[in-house]
Amino acid sequence: MIITRLIVKNWRNFQQIDVPLTERQFIVGANASGKSNLLDIFRFLRDIVKAEGGGLQNALSVRGGVSNIRCLSAMPASEVAIEMHLSANSEAPATWQYGIGFHKESEGARRACLTYERVWENGNLLVDRPEAADKTHPERLTRSVLEGGNRDFSELVDFVGAITDFHLVSPNAISGAAVQDNPFAAGFLEQVASADEKTRCSRLKTIEHVLKGAIPQFEKLAFIRDTLTGHPHLQARYSHWHPKAGWQREDQFSNGVLRLIALLWFLLESDSVLLLEEPELSLNPELVSQLAPLFFRMQASKNQQVLVSTQSDVLLAEPGIDGTEVLMLTPTKAGTEVKLASDIDDVHILLKTGFTAGEVVFSGYSEQLSLLE
Repeated sequence: MIITRLIVKNWRNFQQIDVPLTERQFIVGANASGKSNLLDIFRFLRDIVKAEGGGLQNALSVRGGVSNIRCLSAMPASEVAIEMHLSANSEAPATWQYGIGFHKESEGARRACLTYERVWENGNLLVDRPEAADKTHPERLTRSVLEGGNRDFSELVDFVGAITDFHLVSPNAISGAAVQDNPFAAGFLEQVASADEKTRCSRLKTIEHVLKGAIPQFEKLAFIRDTLTGHPHLQARYSHWHPKAGWQREDQFSNGVLRLIALLWFLLESDSVLLLEEPELSLNPELVSQLAPLFFRMQASKNQQVLVSTQSDVLLAEPGIDGTEVLMLTPTKAGTEVKLASDIDDVHILLKTGFTAGEVVFSGYSEQLSLLE
């Protein structure tokens, strides 16, 4: 399944969003227009359904509460609301629909409470809150029906819980506890190590094939464990003038190589929605130009959805990207507007005449760059 429609009210930069989504969706906009905030909508839903450490209250708390989430252009008492539709593909009718609204109580404990919560399956309304029990016990409205891996809607819960966030800006996105003074790669290496051997070997073989075509002189990628400590490592071998040139471990990889390996791993691993923030960072333009077709091939073979925020015209240079695959974020006085590139007349005309998305969608942001003036 994929998310085929997103409807949002009063979330951070956005007073209103109502857009269709495709299997491969690019999100573009000026700095501070809300690209990360838009992706955080999906993280928020995932955080609600976490079996451990999740739930509505925790998902709100880690984001600073309702007041911090609510759009500044909204009235103080306005609810924040999110609705998403899940379908087999971008052309199919919705199998699941989920909607949630919440606000902060106007008096008393000032808790975050649901204003509504609804679940539909194949058009049939299964949950419509507040229910009678919610009115009798108002504290129930501080919790979502999806919390803690609720098995009444297992397909919906499993899908949302499997949303994967991969932020390449910070080393912490693929790191965790340090392994032998190598904090950059530690968490990612543990993830590689946790895969069963057959799956790990298959993925690394695929990644190795890609790296051979992308990195000069690259020959071999392997997973090993330190014989003394048992810590996991990746190692690579390059062709070299010296016949006894050895292997390099991940602490000798460049940031770009390590991030490319991690990106490919997550593309192979994810079976739900993969959120990518600026995957072009640390990669050379030739590699960046191949990312969009790579996303297409990977998601098409797995029915995977990839949502990508980017500031790279090179990433969007592929002629196959059409206007329905690009969300354009435009700041206004009342909050950021979100539109498909195909719904913006000037952009639509240029795309139809043969310009690539990369040539068109960033042109409006150049006037905001005044650092050299």
